[in-house]
Amino acid sequence: MSMWWSLHLRRDAASVPLARRFLLGSMESAGVDPDISYDLSVALSEACANAVEHGGDLEDAGAALAAGGGRSGHARGQYRVTAYLDGETCRIEVADSGPGFPSRRTLRTAAQPSAERPADPQPCASAPADAPSARTEAYPPPTAESGRGLCLIEELSDHVHFGNRPGRGAVVSFDKVLKWREGALLMVS
Repeated sequence: MSMWWSLHLRRDAASVPLARRFLLGSMESAGVDPDISYDLSVALSEACANAVEHGGDLEDAGAALAAGGGRSGHARGQYRVTAYLDGETCRIEVADSGPGFPSRRTLRTAAQPSAERPADPQPCASAPADAPSARTEAYPPPTAESGRGLCLIEELSDHVHFGNRPGRGAVVSFDKVLKWREGALLMVS
């Protein structure tokens, strides 16, 4: 047995815990191990927070509606979360209507450490799919208030893909092999 669901959410901070609770409730009902559920819920929270912060411009969406832009302008103020639980894997996808990931980031390989910090033997690979095949720095400076979300998603998941939708918008998809509680509903069938 498998299940999937999709939520279309407003780019509002209140949508992040809503998506997280929906995922946790679904996984609990299905019988997924709580540790796996927790890891995926933190990764989902990070992906949703990025969609809320970077996934479009609400002022532009309001201007498009005022100018008669209809639903296309309104969609920029939303993002979509889709989750698939199928057998041994959970795959989650978060897609927004923002500018997407830049086609080129300032990338640095592990062999090129910054002046303040020695090389990290396993830097975070949170570069978009269409970026050159180098790795980004592991973390932002210690005083930074943000910038760790994509690395957290990578650490909490088994496989991650960062990319852009044709036209406009970023897509973050990640999956994790599931462990089940004894007597789990999805494993009974």
